[in-house]
This record gives sequence, C-alpha cells and structure tokens, in this order.
Amino acid sequence: MKKIFFLGECMVELKAISDSTLNQSFAGDVYNSAVYLKRCFSSLECGVVSAIGTDALSIKMRQRFVEEGLATQLVFTHANKVPGIYYIETDEQGERSFTYWRHDSAARKVVDFFNPSVEEELASADMLFISGISLAVIEPASRDLFWQIVQRIKKAGVKIVFDPNYRARLWQSEQETKGQYTIAFELADICLPGIEDLTTLYELHSAQAVMDYLAQFNIAEVVVKNGPSSVFTKINGQLFEHQITPVTHVVDTTSAGDAFNGAYLGARMAGMDEHKAVQLAAKAAAVVIQQPGAITPKEHFVKAMQST
Repeated sequence: MKKIFFLGECMVELKAISDSTLNQSFAGDVYNSAVYLKRCFSSLECGVVSAIGTDALSIKMRQRFVEEGLATQLVFTHANKVPGIYYIETDEQGERSFTYWRHDSAARKVVDFFNPSVEEELASADMLFISGISLAVIEPASRDLFWQIVQRIKKAGVKIVFDPNYRARLWQSEQETKGQYTIAFELADICLPGIEDLTTLYELHSAQAVMDYLAQFNIAEVVVKNGPSSVFTKINGQLFEHQITPVTHVVDTTSAGDAFNGAYLGARMAGMDEHKAVQLAAKAAAVVIQQPGAITPKEHFVKAMQST
C-alpha cells in the first residue's frame, strides 16, 4: 500500500453561524490536504505527523483524525501544550480572514518527539508533505534537526513534497522565510505553489515567473496553481498549461488549495498522469469552495466527486 505523511499543525476552527453562535471544527492546511486525499483515494495510507495536548479538544481532534481514516501513530501527545485555535470570517465574495491563537500550540514541539523509531516510520513512506506553515510553526531551534531528518529520509527514497503556503505573520522576517524556503526547494521532489505565495517574497507575478525561479532547484515536478482558470505543470522539464472551469458560485475559498494538493498527490500516487490528476484536483477544490468551512461534509464531498 502506498503511504504518505502530512507534517504540520491541525487547529481548532471557530466560525460564526449567527451573531451569538460559533461552530467548532478542526482544520489546518496539511490536515485538510490529508483529509481530501484520503476521501478521494481510500486505498492509500495517509497519516498525520503533529503534536496535540491532553485536553478535551485534543482528544476530539485525534478522534476526528481516526474518523477520517488518517493514521495517527505519529500524532504525539504533549503534557503541557494545547492545539492552536483560529476564528474565521468570510466576505460576500467568499474571501476569508482569520484571527489566531497559536503561541502555545503543541504542534510547535513536534520535532521534540522525533527519535530513531519515528525516523524509521517516516522513511517507510512514499512521500512526506510539508508546507510553509509547517516550517513556520516548527520552533526555530528545532529546524536544523528537522532538516537533517528530512535529508536522511529523502536519501532512503521518500519523495519530499513542499507547498510554500506563505503566511507572513508566522515568520520573524522575510529573510528567515527565504532561508527556510531555499532549503525546502533544494530538497523538494514535488512543489505545489500558488502564485500569490511567492509574489510577496520574490516578486513573482506569473506562473512562468514562478517556473523560471524554481528551475534553479531542479525540482522534478512543479505544479503552479494559477488562479481559477488554469494550472501549470512542469514535470521532468516538460511544461503544460491545463485549463480548468472556474466556479461561478463561490461560498468560502478556505482550503481550496489544500483540497487541490490532497487530490493531486493522491492521483499521482495512484498512477494517474498529470492532466488527469490536475482535473481531479481542480474538481475537488471546486466542490470545497462551494461549501462553508475548510472541511466539506464527507457525504456531500464524496457524492459531488462521483458526479460527472
């Protein structure tokens, strides 16, 4: 069975459903991608690498991982930390804004739990997915050790997947971010940037500009999310533009890129060519942005994905 691990932070999501009522769920970029990969490809083994607490919400979070079919052997329990929390608002166009409480997040301590047996488990996978948010959340003092482990599991045959997913507020400076991203680009076998992720950091304003910049890193597979109408892929030097159908009724853009990532990676692991993988991933993203919240109800998602 093919196996992929998603490393990062799952958070408690709060969303207003009235002036006096909040809906509570769980979400986070790597977790969202893991969920949508597993929903699209149930035969693939998909696990989360993170840390949670001992509190009631942490217990419910782990239960949710299990309910979604995600492996939890690398979800560690921190005795004194808790999950991060965010509150989300969306405007009439479906664009979102966030308020975060994550300074005491257990996920920041995930590397503290790494040991030879954890590394051996990571090395047993076909892929390891990390994002710019994953890197930002890891404590700076732990990043050197983290990269050493990533280098070793890459040498063991694990494909490293990186989505830049830049969030300025999580970093001390752009210089810090660029230093970490350079290491990630150098190690990545697959890279899944959105153009906007790299515009602020590198002043790259088009898919071609992103491709040109990333060419220096010799990444085997680059997939650039070019807004609502197309996706560019460059695989072993071959560049293609894939047209997709824009969604006319957008409710909430939260998790669009995450859903794309999960479905795309699952499709590639299942042996699909890049065009079929892009089309499936674009469909997953389209389903998600027509529903509120990061995680679309499973029954609705599966039914929508099965429709023509």
